[in-house]
Amino acid sequence: MIRIHILEGKAFVWNAADARRLREEHRIVGTLVGALARKPRQNVRLGLPLQLLPEEVRLLAEKGLAALFKNAASQPLRDDKSQDPSALEEVAAYQNEQEESYQEQVRLAAEQRKAVLGTLAERIAQGRAKKRRQEEGVPPAEPESTFVLPRQSMMVQLPTERVHPGPEEEVDWHVQSQDWPYTGQEDHEIRYRIFQNLWERGYYVTSGSKFGGDFLVYPGDPMRFHAHYIALCVSKDTPLSLCDVVSAGRLGTNVKKTVLLCSVDQDGTAVFTSLQWSGMQ
Repeated sequence: MIRIHILEGKAFVWNAADARRLREEHRIVGTLVGALARKPRQNVRLGLPLQLLPEEVRLLAEKGLAALFKNAASQPLRDDKSQDPSALEEVAAYQNEQEESYQEQVRLAAEQRKAVLGTLAERIAQGRAKKRRQEEGVPPAEPESTFVLPRQSMMVQLPTERVHPGPEEEVDWHVQSQDWPYTGQEDHEIRYRIFQNLWERGYYVTSGSKFGGDFLVYPGDPMRFHAHYIALCVSKDTPLSLCDVVSAGRLGTNVKKTVLLCSVDQDGTAVFTSLQWSGMQ
């Protein structure tokens, strides 16, 4: 069972194995929104967590492939005297582990520095001899015999999920709530029926916001294929102006995609109308 964590109405997957399983086995792509630990000051390549669309979450929940959870309400902080002894033991163990890691990094850094100095020994000796010739009678300064690694430079492991997760509560997606406000909303129901229909046809469906649509529809994995369709979800009874239809058709033509006007009948059947711009002959 894939665990989906809910935070303020948004759904996230923190486990890397679950994120890979969603893509490879269930054709659920999502969007990576986390910063990479090694390159945090860029947004070209992102990492965990994987954020899912509400329609993706509902599909997984209906298929019995995932469950929704949220963190339980946090407890007020207590003073050290009233803390649980087991919690204090965990803090002490963590501090000991950090100290052992620091000492190991000091040893490795000293060994690396010694190796670098060994490769530069000849150049260092030449430089010292030249300096002695320039400053006759002044003894050369002795190199530092000890190596100090500042604690601020110590590498610290950044876990992508909690080793000991706190208390969690399961979220019922059938009932509208502050954690899951989409249930019963007309726009969400239309978008979900369209998403479900396209997914069951074998397509990969992702967010279409970057092309002004609701979804982008791919014939295969988005890492290997370009999207073929831009899906716009509208209510069947909602009037569309001619300008909106023309602009949507021209947008699809400019990016070499077909625009789909998607709606849902009263019986829940998805209806698709394609728009393609054709020049006048």
